[in-house]
Amino acid sequence: MKSPALLLFLLFCAPLAALTPWQNGNKFEVAVEHRPDQYAILEKSRGLESWQTVAISPAVAPDWLTLKDPIARKEVGFYRVRYLPLGSAADSDDDGRTDIQEFRKGFLNAANPFPEIDGDIFLEDRERFDALSKRDNFPGAANVREVKFLITDIRDHPKLHFINVNRHQYHHSFARDVLGYSSGLGVFNSQTYFTDAGRRNLAGSIVYHENYLAGDGTKGIYTLEFWPTDPVTFQFIELAYEMVASNAPFIERLAYHAPSETQRQVQAESQAEFDRSFVHTIETEALFSNVTFQPMNQQEAFGRLVLSTGSETLSARDIVIFRNLPNDLTYVSGIITEVPQTPLSHVNLKATQNDTPNAFIANASNHPEIAPLIGQDVFYRVTPEGFEIRPATSTEVDHYFESIRPAQTTYPPRNLSETNIKPLSQISFAQSNAFGSKAANVAELQRILPDHSPDGFAIPFYFYDEFMKHNGFYAVLDEMLADPDFQNDAAIREQRLTAFREMIKDDSTMPQWMYDKLSDWQFYFPTYVTPRLRSSANAEDSTNFNGAGLYDSFSHYWNEGHLGKSVRQVWASLWNYRAYEEREFYRIDHRTSAMGILVHPNEKYEQANGVAVARNIFDPNWEGYYFNVQLGENLVTNPDFDTVPEEFLAARLLGATEYEVQYIRYSNLVEPGATILSRAQILDLVAKMKTLNSHFKGLYRQSGNPRFAMEIEFKITVYGELSIKQARPYNG
Repeated sequence: MKSPALLLFLLFCAPLAALTPWQNGNKFEVAVEHRPDQYAILEKSRGLESWQTVAISPAVAPDWLTLKDPIARKEVGFYRVRYLPLGSAADSDDDGRTDIQEFRKGFLNAANPFPEIDGDIFLEDRERFDALSKRDNFPGAANVREVKFLITDIRDHPKLHFINVNRHQYHHSFARDVLGYSSGLGVFNSQTYFTDAGRRNLAGSIVYHENYLAGDGTKGIYTLEFWPTDPVTFQFIELAYEMVASNAPFIERLAYHAPSETQRQVQAESQAEFDRSFVHTIETEALFSNVTFQPMNQQEAFGRLVLSTGSETLSARDIVIFRNLPNDLTYVSGIITEVPQTPLSHVNLKATQNDTPNAFIANASNHPEIAPLIGQDVFYRVTPEGFEIRPATSTEVDHYFESIRPAQTTYPPRNLSETNIKPLSQISFAQSNAFGSKAANVAELQRILPDHSPDGFAIPFYFYDEFMKHNGFYAVLDEMLADPDFQNDAAIREQRLTAFREMIKDDSTMPQWMYDKLSDWQFYFPTYVTPRLRSSANAEDSTNFNGAGLYDSFSHYWNEGHLGKSVRQVWASLWNYRAYEEREFYRIDHRTSAMGILVHPNEKYEQANGVAVARNIFDPNWEGYYFNVQLGENLVTNPDFDTVPEEFLAARLLGATEYEVQYIRYSNLVEPGATILSRAQILDLVAKMKTLNSHFKGLYRQSGNPRFAMEIEFKITVYGELSIKQARPYNG
């Protein structure tokens, strides 16, 4: 910056190492004397070679005033104050106006040019930030506030503009409509993104993570971010960081965040420069692991607030606090977990499907707004800003549940004309009404990705229906469903359903023909292969009801005897308490519900398992694929306590690589810095998901629906091969 040849007064110079570290959120400030014919400038330096202006006193001030560095301190550096005559004021921001001219115009920061319409050049407080901001989704951060900024003429006369994103969603539209940029989108992009050679502008965002918890217990952090595929180098990161900090001095904690692998690599290569600078950085894992609240599903509900111990009977009228993620979950009115979730956990998938509020709230059972209400009827709402919970009346609760349940009973499709067990090669998507969607979809996977999906066979609904008739179980079922005690008491309902399942598993027989047909298929696989029997009900894996986690699957081992043992176990799971409750809430007819069975080889000792969605769940405007992956056999959908899966987005965002990988969390079961999947494995999965998503989009007749996406479960086998074991419509 220009600095006139004036007498220098070195009034203060202190090494920053002696001061409180940045983690406490402290910024350097000093009291200076006001002089009637001069104004004061606060400057800082890393090593006394050059000085940078960080604050300027106004021309009219009290006898003493405070100058403050808007950027939080780092470990080593120096500050000084110098006075300049009012009659020959400097142009500290190099915009053609002197510092005093700008102050006399009423603008209180001389480090930037005047405000522009539809934005600003100075954010004096949080209210002004909020006024320009809009809530948006970022990988790992849902519904956070964002203000975009554009710095023009970065090589000669940098000028910072904060953009009102409610009026201008894109940097280019702001440059065109507000700044008068007339060279077109292509030229603007070539001067703004992806290369330093012709870069004239910097386009970025300030993102406010209000639920971040710092080490000193204070909440909130603002991150400086750029488009994920833009390899912005250190010199321009530093420029943007210092200009933003100087012109948004209310921000106490500002850090540069590199959200993508492209930018993490640039940061790693320039780490020495970052260390020598005033730029604070934050790693993704630190940003997203130190949160106290996550609004997983933003809905509202009424119900009884319950703290789960794992042994109580839950019902559709309960709002439940879970200290750990539950392995099984019936339909409940609302969910609070004391451990973080991912969007693809069974807990959140069920909340999304059921339109029920769901949030991670740290230490919820002891929260002063929550703990006093445990055991009472409450109203519970999850919003981007936080949660609301208050006492509710029984009338409110009753009216709420009557309003949200479907008005009419539905009857799941049950085609009983398929009377034979069939290999997957002879089953098509159209036969899902006879074998269940899970079996029919895996059969389709075999058709389009034969080397990456399991071979096997399927048992149709007909077998289940004949088994129920043979044992007289429909009459038992009718009597149970009609019992008023069963209908009105959740504990009795759970007991009776448990007894009914035991009856199906242990107090039943099969017709001889059924026994013989199962015997014929028992050794479909080689003797060293253990078959896995998986539920394939007619009330799951549909476009409006995925039934995640409702039913059970079993492996059949050689010492268990006839295959019928495990077949009856899967059939019995149709009457799991959680499955009954969910069907009952949705008024899905229980008597016409039926269970088919998908049978394929049981994978053991896999290297990894995961769940993925063929959609960018954070920004559907850009093609993307979202993944949760965990090491070994620790399931992503129901993880063990204290385990964190690998979570990332692979998206087509322009730039040097076709798909940019943005990690949100890293697995805590691998070494720091390591990933479970390699980039080659990720790209291979993306290619397979594109193929299957296109295939199923046509089958489900959703070609005109841009939001349609398939969700898959996959494994990396013990041999390092990809196996996609399930595909169903994503209901998120």
